[in-house]
Amino acid sequence: MAEHNLLGQKGEEEACRHLTRHDYRLLHRNWRCAHLEIDIVAEYFGELVFVEVKTRRNEVFAEAIDAVTPEKKKNIIRAARAYMACYRTDQPFRFDIITIIGEQPPFKITHTENAFGTRSIETLKRKICHEY
Repeated sequence: MAEHNLLGQKGEEEACRHLTRHDYRLLHRNWRCAHLEIDIVAEYFGELVFVEVKTRRNEVFAEAIDAVTPEKKKNIIRAARAYMACYRTDQPFRFDIITIIGEQPPFKITHTENAFGTRSIETLKRKICHEY
């Protein structure tokens, strides 16, 4: 396995530990539907949380959160729509981004809740409700 893939796996493991330490219940990791993927699906007091994880050795050239481009956000929203249709849920939800910086503990962890604008979330929610 490529070195950057190993670092990505370490980052996802760390993100899962972070979430469980903060009372999130992990539902799925690397959930896939065709070419779409959600890194982590968790639940936090009745709210679904779709989490994108970005792991970097450092942020010398760019901030890790900047790797979640508008196109990546669209794909995460599409994946969330597929997830909610698959599990026939209409519970509240949000999109978070967790960045993990470093090659080994202690990592610098930044958890950005509601990382995507609420306008896109409300649009997604309306579309999901109409698909059933």
